Amino acid sequence: MSERKSVVAIVDDDPRMRESVEELLEAAGYVARSFSSGESLLVAGLAGLDVLITDIGMPGIDGFDLRDAVKRSHPDLPVFLITGRHEIADQDRAHGISGFFRKPFDAGALLAAVGEAINKRDMEGRHEH
Repeated sequence: MSERKSVVAIVDDDPRMRESVEELLEAAGYVARSFSSGESLLVAGLAGLDVLITDIGMPGIDGFDLRDAVKRSHPDLPVFLITGRHEIADQDRAHGISGFFRKPFDAGALLAAVGEAINKRDMEGRHEH
């Protein structure tokens, strides 16, 4: 029996961005689930997700608000924020995330960070049982 593939959710209101990150993740062997808004992710639910990658600047629920909502129900879910702007300067709001990537980001660095977050979570999960 093969190991379960890790599931990574991508939330971005830019369809090209969602598509490119989805292709990148699937090529690396992950299951990618993409959402056009924070609201649609929350409606679909967070069950089964291993990592969340979200854009910061979106209409409605932005990346920071989504991170807050996710942390309330799934505090151990790694969250990466992607931005095309300079919201990163707001370090007070950067608390509780696994990493920041500024567009255009390095695909290899993003994959490495996702892999590291999943491995770390798996290791911590094994210690609890």
